[in-house]
Amino acid sequence: METLLHVRDLTVEYLPDTGQPFTAVSDVSFDIGPGETVGLMGESGCGKSSVALALLGLLPKDHVSITGSIRLEGTDLRALDERALSKVRGAAISIIYQEPAIALSPVMRVGDQIAEVIHAHRRWAWKRCRNEAQAMLERVGLRTTDRISSAYPHQLSGGQCQRVVLAQALSCGPRLLIADEPTAHLDARSQAEFVALLDDLKRQSSISILLISHAPEVQARLADRLLVMKSGQIIEEGPFAELYQNPSQEYTRAMFHSRPLASAQRATTSETAAEEQVAR
Repeated sequence: METLLHVRDLTVEYLPDTGQPFTAVSDVSFDIGPGETVGLMGESGCGKSSVALALLGLLPKDHVSITGSIRLEGTDLRALDERALSKVRGAAISIIYQEPAIALSPVMRVGDQIAEVIHAHRRWAWKRCRNEAQAMLERVGLRTTDRISSAYPHQLSGGQCQRVVLAQALSCGPRLLIADEPTAHLDARSQAEFVALLDDLKRQSSISILLISHAPEVQARLADRLLVMKSGQIIEEGPFAELYQNPSQEYTRAMFHSRPLASAQRATTSETAAEEQVAR
């Protein structure tokens, strides 16, 4: 398969001002092909979000050591400076987080927030950016676009806000979408609707998706191939059905059958704690 994203020997080590360094990701390698959805599954603290942030160059350089290779269509992303990376984010690679509040400003109308992303990358006239924002809202199923686009995030439901974030992420036609636990904070109905929306997007476009989720039912619906992550490493990979029926690791089997994982409980939130120390 032709490769869109090529990751080799990625290691992420957090270097907090206080406390011991913590390796969140260790020698991780994987590829994503054009139009392919690759699932990354593991318990909280296993390093999934650190992988996503490293791909986008969003980890603070002063407190995080990153080694390895990240290439998008042959371009070495780790060799790019911040200005060049800012042109990649949103245009070539976009991300949606589990909490829409991270991506949406509470003091701007959502239509303007999408239009600003378009304007930043395409430099179109503002009216054209607003029209494109309206079209993107409709594309993600928010068909009362006049009302939605003029609303503030607090005036929308959680499911609607997550669709706005998706519209924002898709607005400049990225080749790779990173979806980091995109249904984690949605109710059951909104979860099902959002997964169906991603499924439609996957079938109707050539976009590639890195789907980060610990939920087997989400991965089963969307992932062409699954990577299982434990303690910062990929421990097995393959088609979802194959791993579900015959996993080689007890860790994978336990996740599929929703049993508590002792190793994950011991790690609890090591990755999150390291991120918080770095943020301080």
